[in-house]
Amino acid sequence: MSTPIRILLADDHTVLRTGLAALLNARGDMVVVGEAADGAELLTLAETTNPDVILLDLTMPRLGGLEALPLLRQRVPTTRILILTMHQDEGYLRHAIKGGASGYVLKKAADVELITAIQAVMRGDVYVHPSMTRVLFDEIAPESAHSTNGEIDPWATLSEREQEVLQLVALGHTSKEIADQLVVSAKTVDTYRARGMEKLGLRSRAALVRFALARGLLE
Repeated sequence: MSTPIRILLADDHTVLRTGLAALLNARGDMVVVGEAADGAELLTLAETTNPDVILLDLTMPRLGGLEALPLLRQRVPTTRILILTMHQDEGYLRHAIKGGASGYVLKKAADVELITAIQAVMRGDVYVHPSMTRVLFDEIAPESAHSTNGEIDPWATLSEREQEVLQLVALGHTSKEIADQLVVSAKTVDTYRARGMEKLGLRSRAALVRFALARGLLE
């Protein structure tokens, strides 16, 4: 049996934390290792429990979620941070992405999306509520464009094979799997991947996933 995903809850509403803890603990493949009612308590618990995933509310006493994000990235750099909030606001989403969050889930949809979102960020993917994915492209476009006037589409500068490889990488395939599918060597796949990422101005797989989501390349 695989090790359960260790989750830390950070929300100032006790009833919500209790409900989430019951939902997650009941699955068997997830376990809640701590609950924080404010941002300051969250920082302490994050260091002592070193969870796999933090479910982070944006509005909490003493230290809000957006303020806590950069501190969490420093103290528990390998932990995935999933925003769970009532705010369907593009500004909050932009700040969360810039701050290093791996996902953004609305509380009103948590009953159907939360488990999927946790599993996605644990795979190294990015999960954002479907109604807000357009914001991802707004964020990624400045870092990926190569022209100052916005006329050049960076994706169009890639070769067909570079596009194929990056789509498969964004979907979670390994270099070997891609090599087998395209009938090339893994080293060749790595070359296409590096060249394509450089053309797009992307520096990580997470950034590639955000770009692909925004462009509808994973549909």
